[in-house]
Amino acid sequence: MKRIWIALLMIVMGFTVMAVDASAQAIAQINGTVRDQSGAVLPGVEVTATQTETGLSRMTVTNETGSYVLSNLPLGPYRFEAALPGFRTFVQTGIVLQVNSNPVINPVLEVGQVSEQVEVQANAALVETRSTAVGAVIENERILELPLEGRRVTDLITLAGAATQGAAGSVPGGFIRGTSGAANLVSIAGGLQFGVMYALDGALHNNAYDGSQMPFPFPDALQEFKVDQSGSGAAGGSRGSGGQVNAVTKSGTNELHGNLFEFVRNYKFNARNFFAAKRDNLKRNQFGGTLGGPIVKNKLFFFGAYQGTITRSSGGDTIAFVPTPATLAGDWTAFTSPACNAGKQISLLAPFSGNRIDPALYSRAALNIASRLPAA
Repeated sequence: MKRIWIALLMIVMGFTVMAVDASAQAIAQINGTVRDQSGAVLPGVEVTATQTETGLSRMTVTNETGSYVLSNLPLGPYRFEAALPGFRTFVQTGIVLQVNSNPVINPVLEVGQVSEQVEVQANAALVETRSTAVGAVIENERILELPLEGRRVTDLITLAGAATQGAAGSVPGGFIRGTSGAANLVSIAGGLQFGVMYALDGALHNNAYDGSQMPFPFPDALQEFKVDQSGSGAAGGSRGSGGQVNAVTKSGTNELHGNLFEFVRNYKFNARNFFAAKRDNLKRNQFGGTLGGPIVKNKLFFFGAYQGTITRSSGGDTIAFVPTPATLAGDWTAFTSPACNAGKQISLLAPFSGNRIDPALYSRAALNIASRLPAA
């Protein structure tokens, strides 16, 4: 119960720092050409797309060639209308825009009164004819329902095909990165692991140091993401020689919605590994929740999310090296002795002599970190 109250408190606090800005979201668009029953193009047609969950409406008018473009549309389900005096209003529902999608809808208007409607239900996936990108969208259902170790969403990138999980190893900068950390090294379509471009809500989300992704939101806060393997257009930017991953967070709607959750991993529920001397004692609790809804219906919305992780376990059997009191005091004689170097005596290079270093030359930041390490 205490964790639930913590989650609710953090969600409410998150509302004060989360602004509703549609321009910062990863977006989509609809385009096409309006014609009459004879195939002639119709200029001056009012084309409107309405997001059914938020009431957001975007309108444009077809040009002299009957063409239109409705750009900068937030993701989600839409109702599409095309109206012109002397013709029945064309209505299409069941349209779902996904991240960076660009479907083509070509309405055909029939002669009649504007008050009359011809309604089409879009049950099948909309076809894109203006995008050269080859990729796949990992939708919200798979993000929430598929099992994830540590609830790390980027593990699902491999579902898009032509993507492989990177093994533990060295990356640019010399760090050793495994698959259990915050970063997830993925190779897409044979590209370099550090050549993948990551974007979150339309903003670059790469770690500038090693090219991996910055931590993504947890599954309940993420709407969907798209993995482009090749053929990305100019909208994707000039980065991403190894592929592109564009993710979008959830947003508020006209209906109040949210959830609370807790995921538990406890050694008491697990059997001992056959090759281990004893059963592990890892205990991990991941808990939190989401809440979104309207502030002003059809105009302003809020959405907040929080996840907390508590992990407890005893120390492992991995050997780690920490500075000794002697080295912190500037005495490196033991470190350079044959006993620590496979029987070979080494010496510090000039300007240091006698294998000693003036402690005043040490980095203050490094000394601050060393003071927090366990004693040698």
